Order: sequence, then structure tokens, then C-alpha cells
Amino acid sequence: MSGLPGSESSIFPPHQSGHLPPVQQYAQQSPYHAATYGSVPVTPVSAYAPQLPPLNTSASQSPGQDLKSYTPDGDRTKPKQKRNKPTLSCEECVERKTKCDRGRPGCLACAKRQSTCRYTHVANLIADAGQKDVGAGRQRHIVKPPPAKVRKLNGSFDGSSSSPSSTSGIKQVRTDLFSKYHHRSPRETSVGFGTPFLQSQVPFSKQTPSNIFGIGSSHPFTNYWTCQGGLVEVLAVLPSKQQADILIAKYFECVAPVYPFLHRRTFYVAYERFWALPERERETADADLIALHFALYALGTQFMVFPAYDAKSSSAEFLASAANQALRIYSYLNRSSLRALGAQILLCYFLMNDNHASDAYAWSGIIVRQAYALRLHRDPDIILPNISPVEKHTRRRFWQAILHQDTFLTVLLKLPPTATHSDVSIDSLANETEVEAQDSTRYTGSSARIENLMSINVIAPPQDAPKQPEPPILPHQRITEDVDKSDVLYIKAIWRMALKVQEHLCSPVSLSIPIAKNPRAKTTLVNSFREIWKSAPSFVTISDYETLRQMAQNSGRAVRQNLFFTSNYYHSLMIIQAFEDAEVGVELNFRGALEAAHEAIWAYFKLNDFFEGDGGVWWVFQHRAFEEALTMTDLLATLPANEANSKDPLYSKCKDAVRQMIDLLQRQGGSQEMNKHRHGALLAAYEHVAI
Repeated sequence: MSGLPGSESSIFPPHQSGHLPPVQQYAQQSPYHAATYGSVPVTPVSAYAPQLPPLNTSASQSPGQDLKSYTPDGDRTKPKQKRNKPTLSCEECVERKTKCDRGRPGCLACAKRQSTCRYTHVANLIADAGQKDVGAGRQRHIVKPPPAKVRKLNGSFDGSSSSPSSTSGIKQVRTDLFSKYHHRSPRETSVGFGTPFLQSQVPFSKQTPSNIFGIGSSHPFTNYWTCQGGLVEVLAVLPSKQQADILIAKYFECVAPVYPFLHRRTFYVAYERFWALPERERETADADLIALHFALYALGTQFMVFPAYDAKSSSAEFLASAANQALRIYSYLNRSSLRALGAQILLCYFLMNDNHASDAYAWSGIIVRQAYALRLHRDPDIILPNISPVEKHTRRRFWQAILHQDTFLTVLLKLPPTATHSDVSIDSLANETEVEAQDSTRYTGSSARIENLMSINVIAPPQDAPKQPEPPILPHQRITEDVDKSDVLYIKAIWRMALKVQEHLCSPVSLSIPIAKNPRAKTTLVNSFREIWKSAPSFVTISDYETLRQMAQNSGRAVRQNLFFTSNYYHSLMIIQAFEDAEVGVELNFRGALEAAHEAIWAYFKLNDFFEGDGGVWWVFQHRAFEEALTMTDLLATLPANEANSKDPLYSKCKDAVRQMIDLLQRQGGSQEMNKHRHGALLAAYEHVAI
């Protein structure tokens, strides 16, 4: 097959020394041209373009037609001269005789053909002149946002602000990549109080797509696929079984501990059964299963050790593109399954880690809608009492994973939460090992449940196929009973915290509503968060560095859960402690905010120390640490330079933490462009600290 790898082992070279080599030969190649894919005849997009009549109608006159005319007085006039009209369309469209929108720097037709768009010199001159002449007249029809405000620190602390992102009462650094998008008024957002993407624009207005969060401006999934390739084309780029096992193991080592929603035994049964199939029979596999596999491969690749960041990024993006293509083949927008939803959840985290927060936020909205359609927000004991205990268990964990993802992404982006309607009880979550013991109808790799009420399988249910024998259980395919109990305790603790954050932080902040109406309400809110910490299992509340370091050597799973829980908890507490509202007498808890920010950012430092590489992958963890460092910097910048402040232990350790974050961002700056911007913003803010 031309243009695609021909064997399953062609993606990754053989495994060496525990490091996974890059997928450069495929991940960095140009997307396939739809008209040159193998021997399959594919009609080019230009063939469907409407044929337009010639623009120069005078040229179509017959040769014998008299071009001379007479005046009413009988005088003969001079013959009309043909106008030498320059060609304004691009050379490619002129050659193909297709319609050209004359867009700059390239027209839409060339973009669809993936061909080079070139204009003549005269066409470029005319286009430039036209923009200059018409530009002034169109200015009054274009709604432009005001220039971004520049942060000014004059040594005095002014906590009063009505912007959504300043609920902490702290003056944010305006060079922050997100601040200029969080402080927009409705008038700045669009013509009619909506988003510029979902509302019709004023005619002749400037329709430049806005980048919502200032990052991830390119499409997240590069198109390597043809319209007729189907699932066979995706399966052609499968890694070898050896490389797939490495990536799956890396996923269960780094990702599954903090987001344990996949039923491991269920997954491995389907996984091993798929790889046991002959290569030709794999083409009959369900597309949602293939999507889930590639999503795990992509996330696992992000945590592998590569010589260069670009090589790892391109390899992971290639695998994520394959997962997205499998979802498209599955038609995930009009039907869904737990496996398809699992692939989407993982791809959402992949997009965040790949510096596509805008795309991840939009993708998470699809996930929540699909979860509602699958009725995951409902208690399975009520709506599906007859399904197996394993499936009930899986549905509850899926809903918790979606709620967690939606809540802690929206609290960072200062946007409304979506996963807000549910009757699933936290206490209904059971241990995985206990559920398996109760389940006499274990999952054996058949197709996942499809909740499409108009499906022919619902109207006329097919006969059940004979169940295949369950493969033998290997040690890595099932978690121990102790680990399972710890997972359930961790999930319940972070579930309770997510509900609290969703109600008291996400929703008020997204609507510019004060998170505390009076001092007593703020005290009550702080105490309620502290109750969550007190009721959490002991292994997620350990803060001693040496104790955690020793635990990481034996139980990395528990330490990862500890650090994620600690980071989310203290970040939320920092927002509450830093909130102030002078109108109702709510004061900023200066030292409380600093202490919470310091504890939160140290969870990130521990992650970098204990698990090399993990801290540079998790976007949510990185951005929380950046906001915490920025909060400490803003607070410290309000303190006057005197001996008492310079010797204060809390102020000193907060300054050290900020400097450590600046150094860490500088070391990671060569790997991610986002960290370079974060480093510059934090360094500029730190220059105003006088103590």
C-alpha cells in the first residue's frame, strides 16, 4: 500500500534499553494526498467544484459580429477596445478552471487540494491596494476588542476586581496567556453576546477565527487518511505487539493511577483477543475498540523517554490521529459506546498535554453530551438493574472520570461546568475485585453496549453469539485487592472534592459571582474544604517529602494519587483564601493564600522529583503550578522591603518556590513553546518582588 506503512512493525524500531524510539518516518511526513493513495481511484475535490461561465463575455462573441456602433445622428464611432483584465485567481485554480475565492495567503480550493497556492505579481498588487482602499471604510463595521491591559505594579496591593479570573482578589499578570481571554466583556466576544463561531456575522465583517485560550491554534489531529481507506488504513499503522505492550504498560503505570476508570481485566481480555486474531481478521474488529487502543498508545507515548521532545510529540500525535480516524469511522457523533467514550476521555487529556487546551475544552463538551446520551449520569441500579455488576461498576467510574475532567478543566479556564446533572451516588462505588467475584457473566471481548434507541439492534435484538472461552489471567492484567481498595478510596475522595469545586468555585467564577457573600460564608467554605481533607484516606494526605520519596520507590501508584489530590485540593483552597470583596467585608487571607499556594506548587515539584518526565507531560498539573507561582508573586510584590518581611519564614519559602518554578520552566522551555511564555510572564512578575 503506497503512502502508508506496510507492516505492523514499521512504526517503531525494536525496543532498546527501555526507551521507545520515535515515529519520525510517519508522524512527520506530509498528509496523504487524496488523489495519490495507492491504486485506489479517488476523485479529487476540484472535480466537484461548479463550472462557472467565462467572466469576459465580450470574448465569446462571434468573429463576424460587428463591434462598431453608430450614434443617433449617424456618426460612426470608434470600435470598442477589449479590456485587458488581469487574472486575480490563483494559478492553480486558473489551470484547473475551478472557482477561486482569492483568499490570502492561500485560497480554500488549494487548501482542500493540499496544493501550493500562487498568485501573479499583478494579482498581489491589486489585492494589496484593494485592502488599503477599503480598509478605512470597513473599520466602522468591524468590532475589535480593546488592547490588552498591561500589568502595572506600583507596590500597593489592590484586590478589588470584578473580572471572573480575579476572584482570588489578586492582580493577575496581564502577560499571562489566558488572562486576556478571561477578562472579555460580552461586547468584546461577538456581535451579539455569543461566540464568534456559532453566530452569523455582520456582512463584510472581519471573520478571523479567534483562538479562545491563546494556545493550540492548529488542528489537533493531522489528516493522514483518505476518504476510502476505512479501518484497514488505520490498522495498517498499528505498532508491533511488543511495542503495543510497552505503551499499554506505560499507560497503566502513569495515567491509570490518577484516572482509574478503565476496568483493567475487561480491557485486557479484548486487547489480547484482538492481537490473537490473524492480520486479515483484524479488519472485522469494532472501530471503537481500535480507537481505544490507539488512544492508549498515544497517551503512553507521551510518557516514554525520547531523545528529543519534537520526536515524542510527533509520534504521539500520529497515534492520536489514528484514534480520531477510528472514531470517525465508528461515527462517534451519532452513536456511542463505553469504549468510544473511553477513547474520547483519553484523547481529551492527550490534547491538553499536547498544548491544545482550546480543542480539549470543546472535545470535553462532546464527551459530556455523549455521557448524557449513554445515561451514565443515572444510577445504573435504577435505570439498568439487569446489567452485570462489572458494567454497573464501569459506568459509575466512567461518570466520575468525566465529572473530574470537566470540573478541574473548567476551574482552570474560568468557564461553566457541564457535568452537573446526576443521581449517581458516591457511596455506590464498589471495589473492582468484589464486583468481579459477584459477576458470573464476565466480559469476554464482545461488542460494547450501544445506547442508540433507534438502532436496529434495539428494535430487533440479534441472537447472542456463543461466548468465547476467557483467556488465562496474567499478573499484570489484574490489580491486587489492596490496590483496588486504595483506588476506590481515592476516587471517592476526589469525587467529593470535584462536586464541592464545581458548586462553589466553577459556577460562581464563570458568572462573576462572589464565591462568598460575607465573611462567615467564606469561613464556612474554607471549613468545608478542610473537612474533605480530613475525611480523605491517609495515603493521599501525606505531605512529608522523605516519606513520599520512599513510598514512590515501592508504590508509585499511591504517590501519584497523593500528589494529584494534594495539588487539586490546595489549588482550590488558594482561590478561596485569596478571595476578597471590600463591599461585603470579605477580606483576603494573605498568609492563608500563600500557605495553600506553597503546598500546591510543592506537589508539582515532588512529581518532577519522584517521577522524572511526568511533570513535563501533565498540562493540568503544569498550569496549576504556574498559577500558584503567579499568585505567590503577586502577593509578595505588595510587601514593602524591610527586615521583618525579608526574615519571615513563609515569605522566604514562597520566594524560593517561585524561583524554583522559574528555573524549572527554563529547563523545560526547549521542549514546549508554552513554557517559554510562562517563564517570561513569571520572570517579569517576579522582578517586582522587593523583599
